[in-house]
Amino acid sequence: MTHQAQDFSHLLGNLDGISDAQLEAHFGLYQGYVKKLNEIEEKLGTVDKSLVNYSFGEYSELKRRYVVPYNGTYLHQMYFENLAKDGGEMSDELRKAVIDSFGSVDVFLDELKASGTTVVGWVLTCKNKRDGRLQNHIVYEHHVGLPVDQEVVLALDCWEHAFMIDYGTKKAQYLDAFVKNVDWGKVNERFS
Repeated sequence: MTHQAQDFSHLLGNLDGISDAQLEAHFGLYQGYVKKLNEIEEKLGTVDKSLVNYSFGEYSELKRRYVVPYNGTYLHQMYFENLAKDGGEMSDELRKAVIDSFGSVDVFLDELKASGTTVVGWVLTCKNKRDGRLQNHIVYEHHVGLPVDQEVVLALDCWEHAFMIDYGTKKAQYLDAFVKNVDWGKVNERFS
């Protein structure tokens, strides 16, 4: 399968507090993940598997690193998909789940931003498939930290590349801008 970078240019000029320069740089990084994912998949199809061992081998290393560009590709797609100016409101169903899980929408948003402040990586709001509750998980790199049985409903990129052009080291301002630009329609759809 060849993975294709999606076109998110519709976001340009349409977000409050996230500039076109920031988005264009971020799109380029995302496209790099897609390219690397395709490259690794191609190499996995041709590498000599008879040389595999735990200590080192080309196949072993490709398999170990595969999830980095894979998650880098699809977490970025989720991130861009859940951005929109005037992204609507939480559905009644999502709002109820947020309140049941966090106590209030404000507590949820405070926890989302606090989680974003603590991580170089991602904050993923997930619906636990076992009990249906929502949780914010921090994920370092792209492949470390996500518990099993989670359905991602909101993806927040907290790597510096997501905010440095606009905010430098003022990450809290980026997190506020992100919350203003959440496409709740997309999050509602994922939650359902």
